[in-house]
Amino acid sequence: MNDVGEQRRHVPPRRGSALLIALDPNAAEPLHRQVYRGLREAIVSGRLAAGVQVPSSRWLADTLGVSRTTVLGAFDQLVAEGYIVGVVGSGSYVAHQVPDHLLQVQAEPVRSGTRSSRAAPLADRVARLRESPRAPAHVAGRTPAFRLGIPPVDQFPLSVWSRLAAARVRTLKTSQLYHGAPRGTSELRDAIVTHHAAARGVRCTPDQVIVVSSAQEAMDLAYRVTLNPGDAVWFEDPGYWSALGALVSAGARIVHVPVDACGLDVAYGVAAEPRARLAYVTPSHQFPTGATLSLERRRALLAWAGRSDAWILEDDYDSEYRYTGRPLTALQGLDTADRVIYVGTFNKTVFPALRLAYLVFPPGLVDAALTVRAQGAQHAPTLDQDILTDFLVGGHYARHVRAMRVVCRERRDALIEAAEREAAGLLQVEQAETGLHVLAWLPPGVDDQAASAAAIAHGVEAAALSSYRSAGPGGPGGRGGLVLGYGGLRPKEIATGMRALVQALRTLI
Repeated sequence: MNDVGEQRRHVPPRRGSALLIALDPNAAEPLHRQVYRGLREAIVSGRLAAGVQVPSSRWLADTLGVSRTTVLGAFDQLVAEGYIVGVVGSGSYVAHQVPDHLLQVQAEPVRSGTRSSRAAPLADRVARLRESPRAPAHVAGRTPAFRLGIPPVDQFPLSVWSRLAAARVRTLKTSQLYHGAPRGTSELRDAIVTHHAAARGVRCTPDQVIVVSSAQEAMDLAYRVTLNPGDAVWFEDPGYWSALGALVSAGARIVHVPVDACGLDVAYGVAAEPRARLAYVTPSHQFPTGATLSLERRRALLAWAGRSDAWILEDDYDSEYRYTGRPLTALQGLDTADRVIYVGTFNKTVFPALRLAYLVFPPGLVDAALTVRAQGAQHAPTLDQDILTDFLVGGHYARHVRAMRVVCRERRDALIEAAEREAAGLLQVEQAETGLHVLAWLPPGVDDQAASAAAIAHGVEAAALSSYRSAGPGGPGGRGGLVLGYGGLRPKEIATGMRALVQALRTLI
């Protein structure tokens, strides 16, 4: 017998016996949605059983004191979602299989002692990731002093961005709703090349640019293209934990190379592992020490890569925030042998929620990178790319960056002044000419991990320098320090945060 015939065999319930729908005419939710929700709940709970007839729309309207149109709107939605079935000349019936039943898994009861206590098998790289440095602890529920990686979001020109976004949405075409290009839109790639050729000395064509969602995704893509499991990679020590995690996920063998006032110690790397496959560097503003890779070492690093047929991944994460003179030319701009993969991000210069970054690959790696990308994330959000393109081409981005250099310099100075005023003898802050954070040294013998934990207890974040160190030559034996972000803080917030940090440090000293 067919479903309709089966429906007709059931006797309808006594009217109103299973329907007690409370309606609120003053609620923000429309009445037809309230009726829909009440009927749906009655069906899902079983008060209206499968196959029974639903009271007529006219009777429900009279009973509930609403128009019949309101009830019919609720019925239409229930029919569309498969909860009820309309039968011509007979009325509406509850479907035998409602959607909620299809979503519920009927689990078998577990008998005591039958479930295995053995841990699920995991890839070796998961264990290595758990042993690697991780993000510092966060204060829950807000963005406190001195969280790292936060630009001056409070100064972002929202009115300009909103106007550009509205214009793009108004002209949106159906053709733009399909999958985007793995490289990114041609317009954004053109704009990236134009801006960064002037601002960072990056030399490339738009075909070498691939747009992704974040610097982390960019690193992952670069590593998947260039590395095999077990390949040796030079990594800055101390260095950026997230970049290290991406290398561990790629199965790389990490060679920790110490950093000093001149940046990565290239001579040490050559002596430790001359045949490394790749070197990860932050040459314009080393994270977390703030050092700048000297010109002599830049040339030595490029010479090593050319000689060893190795790759250099240049993470240029916040170099646009330079406060003295012009931004330094990117390492990629000095490369004449096509050994540098350049990573840049707009998430630090526009706003973190944007999620747009990019790579500049040497020409010989572009096809391989596109092959790998097509099997992964495929493309970045095209509408966001279009808005960012207008922001760049219209000159808004350049003006914003210039203004943010002034704002961030003021905030850096406010942090240094607050430390001198409030934390004399407790913190020695290094002068930073670039970026959104400073390194503050603790008195000799003070454990920076304990200092970081005390800061959390006092409502501020101060990442321990040792958390970015390895057990190698740049490792835990060095002096303790705290890495303090200031980009997202107004001067008053910096002063308040510094007082809280001093209170935390006094519990240890």
